[in-house]
Amino acid sequence: MPKAKISELALALQLNVLVGDWLEGTVESSDIHRPALEMAGYFDHYPANQIQILGKTELEFFTALDEDTQLSRAQGLLEPGPPCLIITRNLPLPASIAQPARVKNVPVLGSSLSTTRLVSRLGHWLDNALAPRKTLHGVFVDLFGIGVLLTGSSGIGKSETALELIKMGHRLIADDAVEIRRPAEDILVGTCPGVLANLLEIRGLGIIDVFKIFGAGAVRPDKRVELILHFEPWREGGSYDRLGFDTQYQELLGVKIPRKVVPVAPGRNLAMLVETAAANFRARSMGVDVGRDLNQRISTEMEKNRNGAN
Repeated sequence: MPKAKISELALALQLNVLVGDWLEGTVESSDIHRPALEMAGYFDHYPANQIQILGKTELEFFTALDEDTQLSRAQGLLEPGPPCLIITRNLPLPASIAQPARVKNVPVLGSSLSTTRLVSRLGHWLDNALAPRKTLHGVFVDLFGIGVLLTGSSGIGKSETALELIKMGHRLIADDAVEIRRPAEDILVGTCPGVLANLLEIRGLGIIDVFKIFGAGAVRPDKRVELILHFEPWREGGSYDRLGFDTQYQELLGVKIPRKVVPVAPGRNLAMLVETAAANFRARSMGVDVGRDLNQRISTEMEKNRNGAN
């Protein structure tokens, strides 16, 4: 199961450390909890594995309690060892929370944001940091705003195709290793491992830095995965899609992505084919379906012929 470090969370959301210099703890749940019933003393279903958010409402209720009750409730919050507590709006941290937090080694962080805005940003960060992920062999490019994943065996021409696409004005996201994550139920996002960022391997030339050669406009850090084009050697007599009526899918991390097979043969302009496939996919997403229109034309013509025969 993916984990995220509290130190990375604090840095990303610009949180202040109020208690604890030990931020190497981790969080495994993307859910966020605002203690409400717990402030009233009900801990039977307390989700201690989640980050706890204390805003103005929670702290005003808490500070209205007598000192002994405050200590009891604070120990109830901190005893199971939640990943961390976050205080919003730069509100002062009560001593009755700070003291047991130090004893239990639970970091307490502070934010200037309102509770609603912090929960929104924190939820987005956790969804990405804890998203299921896997690494695939392939090349990932951005064509017309469409994230296209090129797959196929080594040496079949994926990187060379990507280089030609970059020269045509498109952008590289990842070459060789593509890290895929699923931040939402039906969304996949592809990125490049940091060590390989902006690099492209061309057999016979070696490794080139796309950013330095073609500029910042030739690369981007990540993109949603929307189309898979699989390169395979041309097989004489092979069954290839000619009309585009049937859409095939490939499942990645539980999400089905449209997939097309691109046969590779001498003389075929792969970069042009990939660019056209992306443009056609974009057009279909906007309601332009050439296969459907052709099918309608054929049906209309057949109907005319039947009527003429009668």
